[in-house]
Amino acid sequence: MTNIAFLGTGLLGGAFAEAAAKRGDHVTVWNRTIEKARALEQFGVTVARTPADAVRGIKHVHLVLKDDPVVEEVIAALRPALDDDAIIIDHTTTEPAATAERARRLNAAGVRYIHCPVFIGPAAARQAKGTILSAGPRAIFDAIRAELARMAERVAYVGERPDLAAVYKLCGNAFIIGVSALVADVYAIATAANVQAANVLDILDYFNTAALISGRGRNMVAGNFAPSFELSMARKDVRLMLDTAAGKRLAVLPGVAERMDQLIAAGRGAEDLAVIGVESVSA
Repeated sequence: MTNIAFLGTGLLGGAFAEAAAKRGDHVTVWNRTIEKARALEQFGVTVARTPADAVRGIKHVHLVLKDDPVVEEVIAALRPALDDDAIIIDHTTTEPAATAERARRLNAAGVRYIHCPVFIGPAAARQAKGTILSAGPRAIFDAIRAELARMAERVAYVGERPDLAAVYKLCGNAFIIGVSALVADVYAIATAANVQAANVLDILDYFNTAALISGRGRNMVAGNFAPSFELSMARKDVRLMLDTAAGKRLAVLPGVAERMDQLIAAGRGAEDLAVIGVESVSA
């Protein structure tokens, strides 16, 4: 049996705590809204009144919090009771620069801290599915690797740079959010043209979406804008999309059209659509 703590028992933190308790770990939790923490008592979880109470005698302290200010506030509250050899495992999605500063400050002060954001939803957390990223001192990662492996089907150590997992988490979420917004626009086009939205995702069977993303993505990085799908032609197609979806609220395509117009005005209309990322990959 492992003694661990989860500070922050929202949807994800609560799911992690539940799963750990069901695995047989002794789990202590704290949450600012104590009712959310007490909902976990049915699984044998111990509810602490304060962050300091939650971490006394605990070797692995998991944070699943809202943002950087809350992380700082909770760490400050728990530090007086933190064992010298305890490890703070921060799963919070945070700002990279703030994460790097926090990691360097805490580790320099002798606090063992490592950032481990996740690509996991509550349902997946209960089943130990999904991916955990980890960035920070290798020795700290090695000490928690086995525990992380019990929480997810994939654990990816991305290196000692303390903010790298934070960067990758934001990039991954940008894919998730951007694709979700784009799907909404695709549905808007379809329904405006009297096509059932449920049928539109079948279009994905007609081409390799992952290959399209990685292919143009690599061309952006390489600065290879030799035309395969000219920007000016892509802009024409976006015009048709906007015209077809007229009257629908769109999330992504109007901004895409605006950026395309800027590049075409700069004389880049004959280059490949990948040129839309020409400034994104420059240092």
